[in-house]
Amino acid sequence: MTHPSHHFTHALCRAPATSVTAGLRAADRGDPDPHLFAAQHGAYVAALEQAGCIVHVLPPLDAFPDSVFIEDPALVLNGSAIVLRPGAPSRLGEAAVLRPDLDRHCRAVIDLPGPGFVDGGDILCTDDRVLVGLSARTDAVGAEALRPLVADLGYRLEILRTPPEILHFKTESSLLDAETILATPRLAASGAFTGLRVIETPPGEEAAANAIRVNDVVLLSAGYPRTADTLTKAGYDIVTRDTSQAALVDGGLSCMSLRYSL
Repeated sequence: MTHPSHHFTHALCRAPATSVTAGLRAADRGDPDPHLFAAQHGAYVAALEQAGCIVHVLPPLDAFPDSVFIEDPALVLNGSAIVLRPGAPSRLGEAAVLRPDLDRHCRAVIDLPGPGFVDGGDILCTDDRVLVGLSARTDAVGAEALRPLVADLGYRLEILRTPPEILHFKTESSLLDAETILATPRLAASGAFTGLRVIETPPGEEAAANAIRVNDVVLLSAGYPRTADTLTKAGYDIVTRDTSQAALVDGGLSCMSLRYSL
């Protein structure tokens, strides 16, 4: 049996721009190398294809340094796209630029009304629920505006509060299957995952929580061997990819693609 929460036929990605060196970040650990980022992004796209997705890679947008993180300006459910309103002022324009591509690749396109804000990185979807974590990039007004849109697509929206020290809800959580979440201990302790099984990341490997389940495999960032071992022992097929350059601008595996089924 397949589950819509982790079964995907397609993915949209955007190649990183050379301007990614000016990308947003909570802490400055140096600029990403655009050439190395492009190589890592190519390996990431290849992993999605190997997992069974048809991947469309959109051209880079130099005007938007963070546009490689294509998940933040949109949400796709049941093949229909909702154009979101990213909470960082420098990223709000990404949604309008992405919209024509969503028109081409999705069944329908719906616009999230303002004035609130929602980042896709704060949204985690199960088979029947859309979990939205309020954060510095997603506010209650935006989350409430999203509620009727996802209801029309057959989902129940739940609004949660992300601990303030966490950038995005999915920075520290990901869906492993229809009933199981990978999360950091501090996010698991917030009570966000009622009714779901939680596998916690080991100490020092909190960044591994931003993984993605794509059909039969779990994509995990390289460099977290204890998390990989835990998931392998739990029965998951693990594929690792280097995300060191994305991490320098607060990005990870989930935010570099919009995954959906048609």
